[in-house]
Amino acid sequence: MRLPAWRSRFVLICIFLAFGGLIARAAYLQIISNDFLQEQGAKRIERTLPLQAVRGTLLDRNRVVLAQSVPAQAVWYDGRRMVDAKDEDLRKLAEILGLKPERVIKQVRGDSKRAFVYLDRQVDSDVAAKAKALKIPGLGFITESKRYYPQGETMAHLVGFTSIEDKGQEGVELAFNQRLTGEDGERNVIRDRLGNVIEDIRELRPPVNGQDLVLSVDADVQYIVLSELKKAVEFHNAKAAAAVVLDAKTGELLAMANIPTYDPNNRGSLHGEKLRNRVFTDMFEPGSTLKPFGVALAMEQGKVKPGTRIDTGKGRMTIGPATISDTKELGVATVTEIIQKSSNVGTSKIVLELAPKDLWDFFNHVGFGQTPAISFPGAVAGRVRPWNKWRPIEQATMSYGHGISVSLIQLAQAYTIFANKGVFVPANLLKVEPGHEPPSRRVISERVAQDMLHMLELASGPEGTAPKAQVQGYRVAGKTGTAHKQEGGRYVNKYVSSYVGLAPVSDPRVIVAIMVDEPKRGMHYGGLVAAPVFSVITKSVLTRLNVQPDAVQPGQQLRRYVEAPSGSRL
Repeated sequence: MRLPAWRSRFVLICIFLAFGGLIARAAYLQIISNDFLQEQGAKRIERTLPLQAVRGTLLDRNRVVLAQSVPAQAVWYDGRRMVDAKDEDLRKLAEILGLKPERVIKQVRGDSKRAFVYLDRQVDSDVAAKAKALKIPGLGFITESKRYYPQGETMAHLVGFTSIEDKGQEGVELAFNQRLTGEDGERNVIRDRLGNVIEDIRELRPPVNGQDLVLSVDADVQYIVLSELKKAVEFHNAKAAAAVVLDAKTGELLAMANIPTYDPNNRGSLHGEKLRNRVFTDMFEPGSTLKPFGVALAMEQGKVKPGTRIDTGKGRMTIGPATISDTKELGVATVTEIIQKSSNVGTSKIVLELAPKDLWDFFNHVGFGQTPAISFPGAVAGRVRPWNKWRPIEQATMSYGHGISVSLIQLAQAYTIFANKGVFVPANLLKVEPGHEPPSRRVISERVAQDMLHMLELASGPEGTAPKAQVQGYRVAGKTGTAHKQEGGRYVNKYVSSYVGLAPVSDPRVIVAIMVDEPKRGMHYGGLVAAPVFSVITKSVLTRLNVQPDAVQPGQQLRRYVEAPSGSRL
């Protein structure tokens, strides 16, 4: 049977129209709607992810690593898919991550409608690999970094630590957080329906890593200081202790330690009293360590000289209803002997000759009552009351360190005026490069500074209050301090024992300040508690820094006399 010709033509036309429609549709999709469709497709599979900047490394002055960022993994899960996970697998996962199994199971089962939940952060890469090997549906991993502190508790209070988000929380990590953090970059990636990255498309913005910082601290000196401080706290059954070592020339902080301390690598220990950085944040009455300052100002103004004789009577002095007393009767004594024997009465009489404003200004010039220039979180300004509100008894007691509060770092840097011939050098936390020394200022004349240095050497000698501060082979100068603590606005029978000294006297290289809080082993005087710690630390530090001894050893003068040419006088 022969079909009509029009039917074949009709079928052919329909085929051509169908192909024409397909071509038109293809042209519409590929040409006209191309940009729109690509945008829609990208929204479904493309993601912009951050390129994490590496936090800067902290180094000591000899380039020893104090803090650095290491690779880690964040473990997360999709609660909608984890509902199918077996309890046995979840227990294995908890065991690998060091979490409580019951808590993990309860958390996962309770988050069945949430698409993204963190299970653990900053997990070591090898631990994360074990967790990944379980192949639990819905379990995911994100690359991140965590902070590692190779020195552990040795550098804890100085370096500080970061948060889980890698932001500084304490110490240098917080003080220089902006410089250490850097700036994250961005990248475009393609992800599959499970959220896995299957292709990197392009880098939108490269990350800018944080700056590396070279601190002034010496890791070896820091270890020495912390070790000796621990021994002192244990021996005296003290509540706490702190120590500072400064470079006498540049003000660089060579060491800073506190007891109790903590390990910044163990987040479980980051709480309570252990976090207190007593060097910067704790104020205390410095006691007799403040005596050299008022006396130095009196010498600077010509009120007294080292040989000026002061009558301290029988060691008691009454001002209004209050009485100032000495531990021993000194009678008539020179200014030098008053510092050497640490007479409260003698110091009070000298300082009462000064105008209150002059003394207040002098305290400010050496850093008391001022927030330290050193950049450190929580650093306190101390407490020096306005001079126009001083009564005579208050000016007198401030001369020997009562009624005034300072921090240990303030006290240490104030002693730079005696180490640098009258020039005040502020403490510095970063390593000082040659030609970039911090600004300094003259506070007293070179002559007065040298005279006071001699007095402080006598105070630390056999006839002074701190013979236990002596260091074999080196001449040392310094002053002890013993002060009652205040509780509820009243003085109680609890003490802060301190000693601040410098060595070697011939050319001071280090200033060491020690503070022991509430020693309980039957002795509380600074000369018995803090001075011996100074001696051990200073000896080790000077040896570490290769400082040549300057003390005359027994028999040395005799050998020099025997070896001298005839006719010469030594």
